[in-house]
This record gives sequence, structure tokens and C-alpha cells, in this order.
Amino acid sequence: MEVASKTSAGKRTSVARLNNNGDGRNSWATPLEGRFAEAEDKLNTSRRDLIRQILEEAEETCFLSSRELAKRYQVDAATIVRSIQALGYEKYGDFIADLRAHFVTHISPYTQMKVATREHRSLASHIEHSMEMELQNLHALRSQLRAAEIIEVAKLIGRSRRIMVVGVDLAAALSHLLSYALVSLGYDSEAPTGSTGSLQQKVNLLGSKDLLIGISFGRCLRATVDAVVRAREKGARTVGITDNPRTPIARFSDSFLLASVASPSFHASYAAPVATINAILVACAHLHPEHSLAVLQHKELEFRSGTRWYSPEVKDKKNRSGNHNLQGGHS
Repeated sequence: MEVASKTSAGKRTSVARLNNNGDGRNSWATPLEGRFAEAEDKLNTSRRDLIRQILEEAEETCFLSSRELAKRYQVDAATIVRSIQALGYEKYGDFIADLRAHFVTHISPYTQMKVATREHRSLASHIEHSMEMELQNLHALRSQLRAAEIIEVAKLIGRSRRIMVVGVDLAAALSHLLSYALVSLGYDSEAPTGSTGSLQQKVNLLGSKDLLIGISFGRCLRATVDAVVRAREKGARTVGITDNPRTPIARFSDSFLLASVASPSFHASYAAPVATINAILVACAHLHPEHSLAVLQHKELEFRSGTRWYSPEVKDKKNRSGNHNLQGGHS
């Protein structure tokens, strides 16, 4: 995991600039898309079409050498080199690195499944590969984890009047997990659900004493990114949980945590993001242990009384009561 923090004033200026580039192009493009957009008008038709094809077929091209790429598109290697130089790259290795990052950012469930089926693994091998990827993601997270970064996020949560955790679609499960657990520790936290309009209205209520945590990966869902940008415009602090320092969530948040969601299947792996969330919760709980214990003690009394947990005795009493009512009804 990695945290990147930026100064408030500098970051807010960059947000305004990136959202108002004046040419109608997508300001959330990958670095490679950005280079292509800047150079597109200066490229001749053949080079423009070549670069566009390479981008569109990134799952096939991002692992090819310059010679293999030239052979694929039936051009000479010099044409490939000159084309990437026109984008501002001095070395082919730098270009291919950005192409791979572009592919990972734009990968879709269909593309993931398509690539996986080409490996011709057995069903058992696919399952084992999936588990290996989960472990790799967790090992990568552990090797990069810095307690100080998690503590800073916990302190920010502790200073905030309200915490809004935004995750859309599948990431809604992550936002609910984090927000629910924060409430359990006594924090005023919410993970809004509903339409995009409803989410925007909730974000509009945030102020300088509040915090928004945005969770999204890869290309990032527009509703989550918009929530981060809008929260910053309202003066709230923002933290992102994402998988790449070049994602829109990373670029528009005040700070961000990185956790890989790489998976050989059609869906993202949430093992590392869940571990990241758990680390945040541990830090929040132990940042002010007396407060945490006071809140949890009150909940302990609720847990020991009532019918929250399954109990055979309670079930038997209900069954007996139900049978008695049925018998009474027949009399």
C-alpha cells in the first residue's frame, strides 16, 4: 500500500485545471491517452491510426517488442519507433510501460475473462491461480504497508465531524463495511446509497470539518470521482482507496491508499482493499482506546441482552409458544 499526500492549495488548483482543460477532451485520461490527445493533431493519418489501433488492442499489444509490434501491423520497426517518439517518448520501454498501465486501467470483465480462457487451464488450475493472485495482492500490500500512513488516515477520521464513504456498484460492499464499522466505534459515518442525484445532494452537505473517503479502482466510476471532486469544492478533506497512483481517485483526492485488485477472473479481487480497511479500523480503535472501549462496552450490554444472537433456548421458547397458539386456535 502507498499513501500520497498533497498540499491543500496546490491540489485544489490542479483539480480546477484538470476539470477545465478547455478542449472538451477527457481530463481523466491515462498518461498515454493524454500524450496521444496532445499529439493527435500533429500526427499524419497513418501514424494516428496506428497509435489508435495499438491503444484499442492493448490486451494484445502491451507485451510485444517493437519488432513484434511492427510485424503485427505490417510496418517496419522504424515506423513504430518514430510514432512513439511523436508522442514524446524517448525509449520504447517507457512507451510500453505506459501502454501496460493503460491496459490495466481500461481492462473490462469481458477482457479479463477473454485473456483467462486463452490460457487453457483446467478448472482446478483456474481456482488455484485465483488463490495465488489473492495471496500476491496481500503480500504486496504487506510489503508496502506503513503504519504511519494508516495512522494519519485514522487521525483525519478522528478530527472529522462527519465521514462519508463513497463506493458504487460492487465497491458499495467496501464502503458499507468501512462506514458500518466506524459507526460501531462511535464515529458519525455514512455510506450513501441510491441514485447519483441522491449521492450528490449528500455530498453538497459536506463542509470543511468533514471527510469523504472515495473507493474505486481501475478507470474509476464517474459517480465516485464526481463525489470526490464535489467534496473538495465544498472544502471537505478527501481520501481515496484505489489501486494505481494514476487513477482519477488518486489524482483528485488529497491523499490516497493503494491496494491491488488484480484478479485472473472477470471481477476484481477485494482481499487487499478489505485488509486496508481493517488496518484503518484497527488504527481508529486504538487511537483513542478509552473512547473505543466506552462505546463498545455500551454495545456489549446490548449484545448480552435481547435476541441479537442465535440461541437454541430462545428458538425452543418461540416454537413452544407457536405450538401453544396453534393448539389454542383449534379449541
